[in-house]
Amino acid sequence: QVRLVASGGDSVPAGGSLRLSCSISDYTATGSCMGWFRQVPGKEREVVAMIYGDGGTIYTDSVKGRFTISRDSAKTDLYLQMNNLQPQDSASYFCAASAPVSTGGTPYFGCRIHYWGQGTQVTVSA
Repeated sequence: QVRLVASGGDSVPAGGSLRLSCSISDYTATGSCMGWFRQVPGKEREVVAMIYGDGGTIYTDSVKGRFTISRDSAKTDLYLQMNNLQPQDSASYFCAASAPVSTGGTPYFGCRIHYWGQGTQVTVSA
């Protein structure tokens, strides 16, 4: 059973930085794409950033130039470096990964997400 554990959330002032980490158990059971999502109460979960098997990345427009998604070479850990944080970035952040199958899961930008970690809270004060 794949388990994703996210950490690194905190409360910071606007302009601050945080680095989120996601530890992935049994990474051999994951597929080629992983991502970070965020959600605030009353709103749908949204894609923040995704990274694909070829190293390609995508970002939601609001975080381009401020956030960077990366993973270690062994693909056991996923990261999200967040710089120049703004109050609108406040949310619960989730890491997620695909399975090495072409069916099931929830599709996001060419990636079918099968596994979710628990949320880690990021709060940015004005």
